[in-house]
Amino acid sequence: MEITKVLPDDCISLIISLTSPRDACRMALLSHAFNSIADSNAVWQMFLPLDYIHIISNSSSPPSLLSLPKKDLYFSLCYHPILTHNEVSTREGEWKEVVLVGVKALSIQWVDTPRHWTWISLPDSRFCRVAKLKNVGRLEIKGKVKLSTLSSNTNYAAYFVFKLVRDRYGFRHTPVELDVSIEGTAAGEVHSVILDPPRNMPQQAKERADGWLEIEMGEFFNRFEDDKTVEFSLREDHDDQPKRGLIVQGIELRPKHNR
Repeated sequence: MEITKVLPDDCISLIISLTSPRDACRMALLSHAFNSIADSNAVWQMFLPLDYIHIISNSSSPPSLLSLPKKDLYFSLCYHPILTHNEVSTREGEWKEVVLVGVKALSIQWVDTPRHWTWISLPDSRFCRVAKLKNVGRLEIKGKVKLSTLSSNTNYAAYFVFKLVRDRYGFRHTPVELDVSIEGTAAGEVHSVILDPPRNMPQQAKERADGWLEIEMGEFFNRFEDDKTVEFSLREDHDDQPKRGLIVQGIELRPKHNR
């Protein structure tokens, strides 16, 4: 006797919603009766973030996204990042949180001084505007994110996401210092990198699928301490050599080894 003839639909729906998206997809293949239940909104709404309506309503995504069947919405969120104010959130693998903190949410020294920085728009950026460095002697970029916005019990790494224009200057021989640490703990290991190394040196930055460059700033383990933040910084303040031609999109936090 089929289980659908023994249990009411809402009971089966609840059981499936307590499994996983992969299991729900498998159950949808069992029979026509299971397909309609396993693909139902009641099941897939349980797999969506609790605040998915707020996330989408406050994003740059079209409101019509909310009218999608919940299963379609789930996979849309999986494969197409959502812009929420100053960050991009998506889910990868086993729903591990990935956050790109946009440059507008970072603290950059002199960023609102037109002779030092300017705001520009680029078609391949996830944000409406990014910051382009015009001329500074000392560089400092800082940011922080609440640990509660990230997946718990997960090892994360922070990545500086940037570009260098053709007429860049000041980054070839001058290292910048990178640091990542959790609020209230011992300072993380500070390490130096060269954003624009000469050709005879290994390239430390890596090209991303979206055409931007990224360089790892450091890593940390998130134990889901609601009241704490992870803080990250990039600085070069040892000399006053002029620097220009750096474009900053943001800093991405994602599970280590999970792209």
